[in-house]
Amino acid sequence: MTCLRTLFACALITGLGSIDVATLAAQTSFDDLLTTAEATDFVETSSYEDVMAFAEALAEGSDAIHLTSFGYTNEGRRLPLLVLGAPDASAEAVLATGKTRVYLQGNIHAGEVCGKEALQILLREYARGEYPPWTDDLVLLVAPIYNADGNERVDLRNRPRQHGPLGGMGQRPNAQGLDLNRDHMKLDSPEARSLVAMMTAYDPHVGVDLHTTNGTRHAYHLTYSPPLHPNTPESINAFLRDEWLPTVTDRIKEKHGWDYYYYGNASPRRPGWYTFDHRPRFNNNYIGLRNRMAILSEAYAYDTFEDRVMATLWFVEEILEFAQEHAGRIRSIVETADASVVGAELATRATFEQSDSEVTILMGEVQEERHPQTGEVILRRQDVSNPVSMYEYGTFAPTDVETVPAVYYVLPDAADAVVRLRAHGLETSSAPTGAVRLEHFVMDSTTVSARPFQGHNERVVFGSWQATTVELPPGTVAVAVDQPLGRLAFTLLEPRSDDGFANWALLDEQIEAGTYPVLRGR
Repeated sequence: MTCLRTLFACALITGLGSIDVATLAAQTSFDDLLTTAEATDFVETSSYEDVMAFAEALAEGSDAIHLTSFGYTNEGRRLPLLVLGAPDASAEAVLATGKTRVYLQGNIHAGEVCGKEALQILLREYARGEYPPWTDDLVLLVAPIYNADGNERVDLRNRPRQHGPLGGMGQRPNAQGLDLNRDHMKLDSPEARSLVAMMTAYDPHVGVDLHTTNGTRHAYHLTYSPPLHPNTPESINAFLRDEWLPTVTDRIKEKHGWDYYYYGNASPRRPGWYTFDHRPRFNNNYIGLRNRMAILSEAYAYDTFEDRVMATLWFVEEILEFAQEHAGRIRSIVETADASVVGAELATRATFEQSDSEVTILMGEVQEERHPQTGEVILRRQDVSNPVSMYEYGTFAPTDVETVPAVYYVLPDAADAVVRLRAHGLETSSAPTGAVRLEHFVMDSTTVSARPFQGHNERVVFGSWQATTVELPPGTVAVAVDQPLGRLAFTLLEPRSDDGFANWALLDEQIEAGTYPVLRGR
């Protein structure tokens, strides 16, 4: 092995001057560490074992990177978490730094693999000293392969028409057949429960979730989204939309010449540029309801695999650059957002909100190619950009609201709801004894979806809250809303919520018997 003295001498001889010796040693030690994508000229993507070997090599070779796990998949695979910027990987050590914490996640959909590859490259290049010292002000929590079970179900025909990886990719759902990006509220999967437990323990100020879109044929190399639920704290929404995302967009254009924009889809059947769903079953919307900043990215499926990886990598680089520049402000905004929402009016249901005026959307074109192994059509992005004016539907407005109560009381026959509340990190306590003045929900009617979605026939409940005095039965659990996760408690427990326990049919037994098993106190 070459000693540091020799490395330093080589640096002087080759004209590197007074380059930092430790940096040079780190760069040399990782010269041969390639991702599977890089090693195969972007024909293949990394297996779970590839990612774990890559992560272990980084942790063993760099004092700056610590490897732990934050839970398990349905098939028992450890979910890796790499921690940078703390003395070790424990939540206690991370919190004790006082730094701004950023969670970076790839591969929630295991056919959308550019984030998985980009995060591995980012970690290696940071270990090599190729980036600014982000961890002076940030702690990075990196989970490159969230849907590890789905990642192993490689098929050449997964994600049809996507331009690679030509060696195949994993599937969208996990091993249970669940879409993990629809499971943030009901928590049916061990992956989702592991994720929210990590969020409770490490409490990241920012969450970044990396995807690939195969929707509208636009001209953007990547589209993105902040939280979309109308109950997201306005300070978070304004900071992301007015400062963070525009700055990242401008810097990408200046450095790389590529256009990025807010996620959307357009079609002749529905004129306009429409974002996706506002409900917190989606990762970025869920994080917003936890009073934290969230950014979703969608690389463009018809770009080449290599271009998708680079588009994602550059996006994360600029996110981290901005996060370091504004680390103190991010912490301050998040801390303020944790204030109580008791007495406020919050949305239980919402719909798209039209922009005040038309915006310019860059539409693109694709060319058909043939997959060299299957012979099936895949699409390749063309370097074409056609500006089109249309209304944007990128935000949501409430269609139904409720005043936030001080406390919810969950009756003993809804014990499963209590288990899920605690899994989210919500604090609970024993309900008072004796007669209590509160409100119970009187149901007028209810409808149930004829088709199951993610294992549940979704339900809509109609009715109203009415005052009553009751003696709560033993075993009733109180959930105070005057806690940092109060917005989340409200959304889970309100009967009219479009993404709560009632909607997910988790209270069906009681509702079918004519009782909504949650009461509330003002």
